[in-house]
Order: sequence, then structure tokens, then C-alpha cells
Amino acid sequence: MMKIQITVMAMFLGGLLNAQTITNYTSSDGLLADNVNCVDVDASNNIWFGTQDGVSVFDGATWTDHTTATDPGLVDNTIQAIYVATSGDVWAGTDFGLSVYDGTNWTSYTSADGLGNNQIKCITEDNGLIWIGTNNGASNYDGTNFTNFGTSEGLPFGGVNEIDVMSNGDVWMGTGLSGVYVYSGGTIGSNIIDDVDGLIDNRIRAIVNDDSGNSWIGTSEGISVFDSGDNFWMHHTTMFSLPAPDTLNPIEDLEMDSQGIIWVGVYVDYLVTEGGVCAYNGVNWVEYKVADGLVGPVVRALAIDGNDDVWVATSTGVSKISDPTVGITDPEISQFQIHPNPTSGELTVKFLGGNSDGDVCIYDASMKLVHQAKLEGLSTKLDLNHLRNGVYFLKTGSSVERLVIR
Repeated sequence: MMKIQITVMAMFLGGLLNAQTITNYTSSDGLLADNVNCVDVDASNNIWFGTQDGVSVFDGATWTDHTTATDPGLVDNTIQAIYVATSGDVWAGTDFGLSVYDGTNWTSYTSADGLGNNQIKCITEDNGLIWIGTNNGASNYDGTNFTNFGTSEGLPFGGVNEIDVMSNGDVWMGTGLSGVYVYSGGTIGSNIIDDVDGLIDNRIRAIVNDDSGNSWIGTSEGISVFDSGDNFWMHHTTMFSLPAPDTLNPIEDLEMDSQGIIWVGVYVDYLVTEGGVCAYNGVNWVEYKVADGLVGPVVRALAIDGNDDVWVATSTGVSKISDPTVGITDPEISQFQIHPNPTSGELTVKFLGGNSDGDVCIYDASMKLVHQAKLEGLSTKLDLNHLRNGVYFLKTGSSVERLVIR
């Protein structure tokens, strides 16, 4: 059951917490350079940072550096994207090509080796197939050959800033100017998610898929959430407080921790320089700013380690947010069951004991009351055919359950 169910309970019951420890690291602590562009975590909980001067690795006690001076196979020191593959190989993207570290040596790939474009924006993988977003499209690498996708293959002008592979194998390509292009192995461009479909802005910065199959799409004007059927659900645009006129939040990165908490990096540089990190527990956004201990406001990337610590890459060093409790300490156990869930419109509410008298209230994703009915007996049937498809929350007494109508 999704974390949002517990935290929606919190909205009715109270008890929200926010406690954390922020630890900062800069070049004076061993970080290779304070200007950090990207970050990822390997299986041993080592943190890999892509900096302006090379790659810096932190094991919790010791820093290790990789630069073109010490590692001739590294194509360039300005690292724009970094990704640790399931094999353990570390991929680093630069403006001059791609490099991969096998634990001993770095090997570089450029357009001369078949890479579609040398300016790398992002890196991810799909069952060992490495996907690379570039300044003019996307490429994938199967260990031997590159396959490239550009405007001639159906991608728009503006490059690909983000790539995320969904549980069904679809590859979502977040473009620089034209929304999300969904690749299912056929023709690119046959399935597009853009502002016509409810996307708040077509300039994509980040994508993350939650445990319920909802897609969180970070843009230059905030976040749009689409449900598991790729239908628009909601916007989040002002989770980080900014001075006027910068009310909409430009997203730098999105991550989700093991508890289902959505973490967002926000940064704007217009009239003033403001930025920080936000966490969403299903009800509230919690902010972490320089005033709270962050090393700097120019947030570039986020990563979450095996302890659910959040690592924040900025232009002035890195911060680790430890023990970030963003939720409820003692949620009440639900006193009823609902089935079927998801439902096509007919729903049965069955009580597990206790008082079954009273009202059942159904709220939509914006927490607007959309249906209310009187409950009598231990089992009550509801007709919800008048409600549109989407995610709802059913509440009776102090118990809340998440409901999906399809």
C-alpha cells in the first residue's frame, strides 16, 4: 500500500513531524571541487559525485578522485551526468563524450565510436542496456554497439534531458522543449505527453515513477503527476517558497526514497538566487533551505543512499540530509476494508469491527469532498459510477483508505 495512504491519514489525525541532521562537505573536507553537477550511489553505499574538476567518490570516511591527469581514459573533467549501473560500472557523461569505469580503468566513447552526440545530459539503464540522453536526442549501448535516436527517428529538436524506464519496459524520454516522448520499441513520437495532456510545461527536467505507477514529471514550472494509465492527476507548482515573481518552482531533480517520500531539488536564478530541497509525504511539502543548514541554494542533483539519507549536489559543495522524518509516527490501523480496489464504480465497504455507523466521505486528489453516504451495518455497497477515473481517498471515522477508480 502506497505511503500516501498513511500520510493522508495524518492530514486528518495530525502528528506530522520534521526532524533531520544536515552534514555538509566541501573541498576543505576532501571533495574534489565544490562545483558539483551530479551524484549517484553504488551498491556498497559509496557516493559518486560528478564535479567541475572530475569524479569524486566518498565511502563515508575517505575521498577518492578521478581526473584526466590521473585516469587517462576519462574523456573530460567537467562531469555533467553520472550513473552507477547494476553491473557496478560507473558511467560519466561530459560535453565531449562518455566514459565508463570498470573498477580499474576508464574507457571513453565519442561520436567517432558511434555515440549519437558528445554532449551528454543524462544516463540510465534498462536490464543492462545503457540509455544516454544527449543534446540532440538519445542513444543506447548494448555493450558493443550504439543505437541512436534523433530528429530523423521522430524525436523533436531540443535534446533529451531525462530518461526513465517504466516497469512495463516503456522508455520515457523527457525532452528539452517538447514534453515526454514514450518509446515502446515502435515509432518514436506515436505517444507523447505534453501540455495538451495536462503537462504544466514542456521543458522536462526529471521523471520518477512511484510504487503505484504514478509518474512525477519535473518541469521548468513545477511538477505534473500522471496516474498509472498516463492520465493527468495533479500539479505541484509552489512547494518551495520563492519571492515574487518566482512563484512557480523550476525543478532540477526528482527522487523517491524507500518510504515513498518524493524529494525535489528546486533552483531559480531570476532577480534573486533561491533554491533548496522539498519533501512530499502525500499531504505536505517540507522545505530544506540554506537557513536550515544546506551548503548552498544552487541545487543541481539529488541521490538517496541505502540508509534513505538524501545527498544534495550544489554549486558550493554537497549536503547530506540524514534521518529525514517526514510523516506520521503512529498511524491508526484501518477499521474497514474496501473492494474491489481498483474499482470500475461499484464498491463494497466492509467493517472489521467497532462502530460501523456514520458517514463515509470520499475525497479526490486535491482533497475536495466528492461523495458522501450514510453507512449502516457491517457491509455497505456504494455506487461511484458518477466519479471520473483517478485516485481518491475514502474516510470514515478516523480511518482512511486509498481508492482507485478505473
